[in-house]
Amino acid sequence: MTGNQYVFFDELLRDRFVRVVSQHSLSFQARPDTIEGFVVEVSGEPDDDVLDALEVEYENLMNEQMVLAESREGWVTHQVAGVTIGRADSTPCVVRLPASIARPLLEHFTTDQIHELVQAIAKSIENPIDGPLCKRA
Repeated sequence: MTGNQYVFFDELLRDRFVRVVSQHSLSFQARPDTIEGFVVEVSGEPDDDVLDALEVEYENLMNEQMVLAESREGWVTHQVAGVTIGRADSTPCVVRLPASIARPLLEHFTTDQIHELVQAIAKSIENPIDGPLCKRA
């Protein structure tokens, strides 16, 4: 199954998101994450309106998750955000962003915009172009 993946560290927030996914009659798989927490993977290609609704709900739940994490002793000892990108050879990779970078990004950009930014940086690292910036790629 490959699709959009959403990560949660709180079971109740995961369940709330699953209810929203189910309301849109989408196929999904919910499973434990290999490191910690849970992954909800939505299969297929939801239309743009549904995908936008899922992203808004996910962002709202991430804000709640952040508040929950900050209120739990020991939970915020390691703050990091992950952005999944595709390498040039099509293999997936998670780029870790420290909280000091991720928080301002999340305050000013959508998750799609952050993904595009990180993907563009990764592409530039994998395929560097020497010379002036005005040189066409």
